Amino acid sequence: MTSLPACPNCGSGLAYEDGPLLVCPECAHEWPAGAQAAEDAADVIRDANGNVLEDGDTVTVIKDLKIKGSSQVVKVGTKVKNIRLVGGDHDIDCRIDGIGAMKLKSEFVKKM
Repeated sequence: MTSLPACPNCGSGLAYEDGPLLVCPECAHEWPAGAQAAEDAADVIRDANGNVLEDGDTVTVIKDLKIKGSSQVVKVGTKVKNIRLVGGDHDIDCRIDGIGAMKLKSEFVKKM
């Protein structure tokens, strides 16, 4: 017997297959059978080169980044240590020496 994932809506472990769908008998939620793997892959944050980023990594900025509301610029090659991954558009929370706390987009950094 194969192990089916829990319902993403209510968390019930009683899901069953109905053709290409999985169905939860408790809340009547239906979802595609491969949806869980797609959701897990979507939660992964990658850098500009496609490397998986994790909390505590050290990254390098690959493009000059203007700081909104300021005349300062984060220069290419700036090393950012001990990053923290968060949800949202700007998915990296960090502290840059000489500038302070910032949020960066993962598409503008590469893992060291």
